[in-house]
Amino acid sequence: MRPLVVAASGVVSGVGLDAEAACAAMRAGVSAASETRFMVDGEWLLGCAAPLDPPLRGLDKLAHMAASAVGECLAKTKADPKETPLVLCVAEKERPGRLAGLDDGLFAALQAELTVKFHPKSVVVARGRAGLGVALRAAERLAHEEGARFVIVTGVDSLLVSATIQALAKQERLLTPKNSNGFIPGEAAAAVALTKPGGREPGLVCLGLGQATERATIASEEPLRADGLVAAMRAALADAGRTFDDVDYRLTDISGEQYGFREAALAIGRAIRKVKPRFDLWHPAESIGESGAAVGPAILAVALAAARKGYAPGPGVLAHVGNDDGERVVCVLRWEARA
Repeated sequence: MRPLVVAASGVVSGVGLDAEAACAAMRAGVSAASETRFMVDGEWLLGCAAPLDPPLRGLDKLAHMAASAVGECLAKTKADPKETPLVLCVAEKERPGRLAGLDDGLFAALQAELTVKFHPKSVVVARGRAGLGVALRAAERLAHEEGARFVIVTGVDSLLVSATIQALAKQERLLTPKNSNGFIPGEAAAAVALTKPGGREPGLVCLGLGQATERATIASEEPLRADGLVAAMRAALADAGRTFDDVDYRLTDISGEQYGFREAALAIGRAIRKVKPRFDLWHPAESIGESGAAVGPAILAVALAAARKGYAPGPGVLAHVGNDDGERVVCVLRWEARA
């Protein structure tokens, strides 16, 4: 892919209502987990809710969270919304309990919340966590071919919805006192402003993107070999013109289930030919819970904060996300002296 610079970020989550607060909390390992109004296996379910005042629910809550994250990017970049395409990532269409109106109503509600109109080539991506891949491809085209100075990629999602919780509980996907192999559901919004390289200041640059499909999904009985993630990693590194020697740590959407950790370990074990003494694995869901379509932009926000504040293990980042249906997306990022 043609390179894109992550110029600014915005985050709304259970551990912080702006990027600085949320990323600092994630760095410190703070968790937003607390008892929710949902009960599973006779116990109150833990969840990571965003503490909005006043409290909101449904589409109104998603619109408010997304507007806050996007507004943070607009304020930091001084971008003109009319000239800025917005790529909005939301839950996949097959998600149980998916809110009605996500594909049409949410975008309109977000604009109304901010009292702005975004560029007419704005688009909604309904692909869940893996929507990051489609969003980055769209941003690349809009920045390099359509002449957009900035493209804002945002994701917003909530698993703290009754029908979603019921379906996940039935599938035994949730972390409860009776199920240690599960995740804590959450909700969040995150946004990043992307632009073409050309500045004189240091910056976080997205250099490569890889996508593939894993046949041995979490619901499959096939043996897991991490073929999809390995293929996506190799494609992203080839696209970036880099090798595993050029990446220093990983950022991922892993949210607590054994499947995700096993897949990540298998993929690295198969893909790397030379042992890396240190290859940290960061997973923001540890702090903000499983937040669906929001996690891709949140990962980019964390990478930007770590690079700018100097606590990243190194300049190279390997980020990967994936959907339950097997779609895998890998992005290679690097902090460069001139972006």
